[in-house]
Amino acid sequence: MTRDEAVSRFKAELGDKLLSVEEKTPARVFADADPTHIVEISRLLFADMGARLQTASGVDTRDAMEILYHWALDTLECVITVRVSLDRDKPEIASITPVCIAAEWVEREMWELLGIQFAGHPDMRHLLLADDWPEGQYPLRRDYKGDSV
Repeated sequence: MTRDEAVSRFKAELGDKLLSVEEKTPARVFADADPTHIVEISRLLFADMGARLQTASGVDTRDAMEILYHWALDTLECVITVRVSLDRDKPEIASITPVCIAAEWVEREMWELLGIQFAGHPDMRHLLLADDWPEGQYPLRRDYKGDSV
């Protein structure tokens, strides 16, 4: 499969689950996706197309919590980044850990540091912060007050 065939397959199989797709360079594809379909999107990329989850990153954008999933198609020298936006006041999304175990720790980090809830995660416990860290205090949120902890 060529890079163009892989990107075409990604777009065709996901259809309206993708809100937009932009090919910035031959090596970088960015897609905005409906968060309710993240497991299906991850399954296509990981299990069906052989992509490797490089990492995922969470960001507090003031209006929403965003997660960017970076999937590498190594043999094609291409990275597909899938961005989802979540309700900032109640950020929830399905865990992709059942599809790709590599997501386990990064989802735990986003839960601890941003308060994003990952439904179906197999082991949601502290990874970076102390076990007695105050509930509801998320150090990477824009409204976090460091002196309150």
